[in-house]
Amino acid sequence: MVSLKIIVPCYDEEKTLDIFYNEISTALNNLNNIHWSVLFINDGSKDNTLQIIKNLSINYENIEYLSFSRNFGKESAIYAGLENSTEDYVLIMDADLQDPPHLIPEMLKNASMGYDIVSTRRVSRKGEPIVRSFFARVFNKLINLLSDVEIVDGARDYKLITAEVKDSVLGLKEYNRFSKGIFQWIGFKNKWIEYENIERSAGETSWSFWSLFKYSISGIISFTTAPLHVSTIIGILFAIISFILIVIIVIKTLLFGDPVDGWPSTISIILFVGGIQLFAIGILGQYISKIYLEVKNRPHYIIKEKNIDNK
Repeated sequence: MVSLKIIVPCYDEEKTLDIFYNEISTALNNLNNIHWSVLFINDGSKDNTLQIIKNLSINYENIEYLSFSRNFGKESAIYAGLENSTEDYVLIMDADLQDPPHLIPEMLKNASMGYDIVSTRRVSRKGEPIVRSFFARVFNKLINLLSDVEIVDGARDYKLITAEVKDSVLGLKEYNRFSKGIFQWIGFKNKWIEYENIERSAGETSWSFWSLFKYSISGIISFTTAPLHVSTIIGILFAIISFILIVIIVIKTLLFGDPVDGWPSTISIILFVGGIQLFAIGILGQYISKIYLEVKNRPHYIIKEKNIDNK
């Protein structure tokens, strides 16, 4: 008998939970030799998500839950789920059904064939805002260019992993977590399953453009120091250009007696160089802020309620 724990981070998902559990049950109940359970992580939801999860846990014995004291973010929810899983396989997926449950049997089949990680990726972004799709592709290309970790375009957090992979991920104790990069960085034998994009079954996404932008910056900072090298190269380049221009101005003044004028162009250059300096300082500040958060050594999450010990 193979055991499977399904980790489901939830933030304001009251409209999707009942539908989600029914779909999961449909996908798994006909499988033989599989003992499965669902671990819902209530990530500080403001709606009735927790109460619905509690109702499900009363009606079904294979429902467990952890409820955070506040919203700690999806990365913390995934980490909490992994820490509270002891099964042979762990499956990470969202509750909005954009991660199709009907793929689970295929994922389990691939895992039984020797794959340590079975990942999923969307081959299309149908139904997603054009601007978000554009910046998502730009981010993937940028992080692949700057770092040694390859982020596959359309990759989802929806993945099945073995207990060995789970232990390896938990061994990375960093506070600033970027799961897409972490699962690529640890290696192991990975199988990709492709599918067409599926829109949410109900409700609205909690990911705004700004939150996705910050998450992207965090991902880049977590897996490469290339931005620091870029700012250094830009600084050296401008220093060389400035030196050359100074020499030209001095020679021109000595030979032709031409006074240096043109304050508008001078101000423009000063503002431009000042902007480059602030950009470089901002990059440095991002890395320092990550160091600051790491050395504080705060917990990834705080649990307010749970029912795991009662099972």
